[in-house]
Amino acid sequence: MKYSGDILTDDTYSFSGIERPVAAPLYQTSLFTFPDVDSLSEAVKDESLSHLYTRGNNPTVELVEQRIAKLEGGDQAKLFSSGVAAIASSIMSCVEQGDHIVCTKDAYSWAKYICGTYLARFGVTVTFVDATDILTVERAIQKNTKVLYLESPGTLLLRVHDLRALASLAKIHGIKTIVDNTWATPLYQNPLSFGIDLVVHSASKYLGGHSDVIGGAVIGSDQLVEKIFRTEFLPIGHVPDPFQAWLIQRGMRTMHVRLPYHYASALAVCDHLYNNEKVEEVYYPMHPKSEWYRLATSQMSGGCGLLSLKVKSTDVSRIKQAVDRLTFFRIGVSWGGYESLVFPSLVAKDGDPSVIRLHIGLEEPESLIKDLDQAFSIL
Repeated sequence: MKYSGDILTDDTYSFSGIERPVAAPLYQTSLFTFPDVDSLSEAVKDESLSHLYTRGNNPTVELVEQRIAKLEGGDQAKLFSSGVAAIASSIMSCVEQGDHIVCTKDAYSWAKYICGTYLARFGVTVTFVDATDILTVERAIQKNTKVLYLESPGTLLLRVHDLRALASLAKIHGIKTIVDNTWATPLYQNPLSFGIDLVVHSASKYLGGHSDVIGGAVIGSDQLVEKIFRTEFLPIGHVPDPFQAWLIQRGMRTMHVRLPYHYASALAVCDHLYNNEKVEEVYYPMHPKSEWYRLATSQMSGGCGLLSLKVKSTDVSRIKQAVDRLTFFRIGVSWGGYESLVFPSLVAKDGDPSVIRLHIGLEEPESLIKDLDQAFSIL
């Protein structure tokens, strides 16, 4: 198949009487038919290269994969039904029974569940480490270690890993590296250029950008992505629906406009929070006052709207009241859409009740700052 922008140029899938549509075509179909048996036989030989059945490949999905791969600087990308499906498949493609994983403590909770609970059923072990300390990571490596799983910036406290150094360390030991790059997006960080083997994304966040679609992606070399396709994606069936893919590509078309606004607004909110007497700490690596700023700016060219803060109060009742008083910030999980969101860590297992996560949306930052001030006034 050949693509030109949004246009699928192969005449087999052209719309009768319609030339060069502005929006990408949506191929909402479960299967594709063939003019003869020989054509079908050829397609069956390699589902990764043919349009046979949408569980394997689909023109709309393929278009989105090509765009994500180009943004991340990878040979190929594979779109999945969810971010956690992309994470699980990338890890599982690299391990067998008896293997060992080194995983950052800062990882998304479901990524840690996959490494520490799910894969334990199949004889795979894991060591969770502070991946900001390279010596700690090196000491955790065993003879049977096959994967170093990272997330930078990490979940909640947004700590930053030295991806170049960790990629170099892993290569010395013959270990595959996987990095969750959802926070920075492909616009602001490209881990493959640092020597990382696979990059994963929750496409539900800024790639989709509208809080109306779930999806995930894995990006890497032809060899690694094709292995994921054959050993995990195709047999297990983590298939994205074509309309799901279409929504993601729609969001990707405006990502370069949305992200700078999220970034600028997050910095403005951080400036204010650093001067708020009710706030003890602010967690946003791209702010000059962050302890991670120097490393972060050496790896990333920008940030997103997700940040966390620690209030001085430890009174759970008061913290709940403060969160409930917010009007612009809606209470909920996830992030990456238009709307500003708040997630109190106190609802998470073993969460620090004083830590609150914010997603700074596309509303006026002045309105969000006033909302935070009135809510935190009771602390």
